[in-house]
Amino acid sequence: MEFLELLTRDAPADAYERPVLLAREAGEPTGRIAALERAKLLALRVRAELEGRRRREAELSALFETAHDLAGLRDLDVVLQAIVQRARSLLGTDVAYLTLNDPARGDTYMRVTEGSVAARFQQLRLGMGEGLGGLVAQTARPYVTDDYFNDARFQHTRTIDTGVSDEGLVAILGVPLKLGPQVIGVLFAADRRARVFEREQIALLGSFAALAAAAIDTAHLLSETREALGGLERANEIIRDRSGVIERASDVHDRLTELVLRGGGVHDVAAAVSEVLDGTVEFTDASAAPAGAPTAAAHGVLTASAQAALTASAQDGHAVRHAADWIAAVAAGGELFGALVLHGHPRLDPVDQRTLERAAMVTSLLLLARRSASDAEQRVRGELLDDLLDARDRDPRLLRERAARLGADPDATHVVLAARLGDDFADVQAEADARRRLWSAASHLAATRHGLASARDGGTVLLLPLAARTTAAELARRVARRLGTAVHEAVTVGASGPVAGLVAGTDAVSAGYAESRRCLDALRLLGRAGQGAAAEDFGFLGLLLADSRDITGFVHRSIGAVVDYDRRRGTDLVRTLDAYFASGMSPARTKDELHVHVNTVAQRLERVGRLLGGDWQSPGRALEIQLALRLHRLASALDED
Repeated sequence: MEFLELLTRDAPADAYERPVLLAREAGEPTGRIAALERAKLLALRVRAELEGRRRREAELSALFETAHDLAGLRDLDVVLQAIVQRARSLLGTDVAYLTLNDPARGDTYMRVTEGSVAARFQQLRLGMGEGLGGLVAQTARPYVTDDYFNDARFQHTRTIDTGVSDEGLVAILGVPLKLGPQVIGVLFAADRRARVFEREQIALLGSFAALAAAAIDTAHLLSETREALGGLERANEIIRDRSGVIERASDVHDRLTELVLRGGGVHDVAAAVSEVLDGTVEFTDASAAPAGAPTAAAHGVLTASAQAALTASAQDGHAVRHAADWIAAVAAGGELFGALVLHGHPRLDPVDQRTLERAAMVTSLLLLARRSASDAEQRVRGELLDDLLDARDRDPRLLRERAARLGADPDATHVVLAARLGDDFADVQAEADARRRLWSAASHLAATRHGLASARDGGTVLLLPLAARTTAAELARRVARRLGTAVHEAVTVGASGPVAGLVAGTDAVSAGYAESRRCLDALRLLGRAGQGAAAEDFGFLGLLLADSRDITGFVHRSIGAVVDYDRRRGTDLVRTLDAYFASGMSPARTKDELHVHVNTVAQRLERVGRLLGGDWQSPGRALEIQLALRLHRLASALDED
């Protein structure tokens, strides 16, 4: 209760030690102190997760506010200043600044600074290709240095180094402002101490840079429009049409901003742009494989030529025409998410083209937000499964509450599945990429099936509910197919038998994982990589692989149809099978053992074939049937006793 109050008050981390210290001073029992320690650790983890979510919410809120500023752009300087301020605040740096190219003078100048205290630094003009900004502009890629003065990757000049020294900067991150393939400036975040910028921070600054470039582009567009309105009096009709297009673009910006703020999704963006552009706009995932459809996208799948157009759009930052369609890449921080495809508009007004591009940018922000939330949920699901596997002394009530928050039912029957990729990768990087895809696909499957997933032992482990009238083996095969399709690699899946009592403090989940690993290893040893199976799929070998020896189930699967037939019809097929195998599978010797005519033996064996299948005399099946016959005979003898 104390820790919940601390969480409610948003107390500092050191305050969580107080309940434990007070318990020790009061001479509380060891068990009570240990429970407080566990509760403290859990509360600190919850606190850290809440802080992370608040940080991500702040980042998204800043991006959305910036998009809103862009939609209602009136003063470019105000928007750029707001972008730099928000970038500095969210990245937690000492200084943030933005430089723009000056084509007339052939150099770069400082346009906006935030947190700067040195006048010389604020008035810097840099030659093209000089300093870290020159490297960013030349390569059109983000660059970061954790020690500016000792970094030899870029050209140092006395003017730049003096300005940086006056400001006291040490670690600097720069990302390009791009309009298509052209770099028009650089957005920087810098610290006066050594610092490592994380990938998410680089992507976030890249998003701000994209918004700044969009603001500059929009400002230029508005300026060009005003000049056209003032200078082309003879083209009044054209000007009115263009003004209508601009108003429509402003309208879509307002709609998109409102949509983002009320929590809309990717397909909501596509629907809004479809209405504004009077066409059909469809979002297509970048991972969709090429198909042979004649249009750019059929059922959400890009053709090979449309994939090439998408690549071109991602490289130059503009929508690209493809046949009668337009394709705008949805990307952020150098990562390609997919495309917005506008169908049936071969001649698109430039402003409408920019509207499609703005919609693609908003779509990328929504996908980043969704992925951030998904990553957090995946981590929480993985932590709960790890606790079920490793920490069997956890409080069942807390485990049950955590499972309920994730939509998992701890009272349902589940199956533990161990999934693993093959070993035939070209290099370590290819294997690492495949493992990340496997983890992502498994996490998505667990979330949609109300289960759990975690990375473990070089593969992935899943805990999925077992539906009625579905066996563990069927579930394993289904999961192997689905993961293999998602990863584009062969994925082998071993499954445990049904597991109940997930939070009862037993080792049921751990034992199920061990069984699924044994099934997985057996599949790989038998050359059945890329398949899914449970112990029941291995015949008598399944008795060794399963955590519990289900002899009755093995007998039923092997000869149950024959036993049931004898019971219903009063026949003697089981005894005939026994004699047949005891006689070396010779019908002639079998008829002597049973004292019947050889035709009778043949008729009975034909009936057995119809009950057990045509391959019942193959070596593998025959071995399983003989073992099942002996176990059945032993069980019958024990029942008689």
